[in-house]
Amino acid sequence: MENSGPWSAEAAVATGGRIRALRAQRGISLSELARRAGVGKATLSGLETGTRNPTAETLYAIAGQLGVPLAMLLSTPGGPLSVPEVRGTAVAAQLLEAFQDGGVSTELYRLEIRPGVLQTSPAHPAGVVEYLTVFSGTAQVGRVGEPIVVRAGEHASWDSDTPHTYAALGDEPVRASLLIRHPLEPVG
Repeated sequence: MENSGPWSAEAAVATGGRIRALRAQRGISLSELARRAGVGKATLSGLETGTRNPTAETLYAIAGQLGVPLAMLLSTPGGPLSVPEVRGTAVAAQLLEAFQDGGVSTELYRLEIRPGVLQTSPAHPAGVVEYLTVFSGTAQVGRVGEPIVVRAGEHASWDSDTPHTYAALGDEPVRASLLIRHPLEPVG
């Protein structure tokens, strides 16, 4: 398994089925999506069959290449939110809410950033903006080369259409919320 997070077999199979369905809707082969997302073909195949648990980085890369918000891979539109925590190199994220309004998909996550590790997320499609509110600790986030330091009680936002990073400064984990706004139609 790629991730030791709390993914049930049911959650892995459901997420894999959504990835496979979105890929098929777009007429993209498994090999082509794996290449575009920068993941191994065997990894993508395992995700689609529900035999591998994904990391946050892998899910974001796949969602980005499919042109959908991460929430579309994690939950059924209009269905209940009963999704597992997604873990990456530094970030553990729990999807709390996802909704669409006015041509925008909005996702709200509870986030914890572990100290001593930097996580780089791939670029999202044009028009995607992230908003971080820190409750405890100090985070360094934002576009690669344009870091933003955010302390407890502060918030920051950045366009995330380029690779961007998350890190906890100091020895304390960061506890925060992350709101991601994703246009439903390509911006362009």
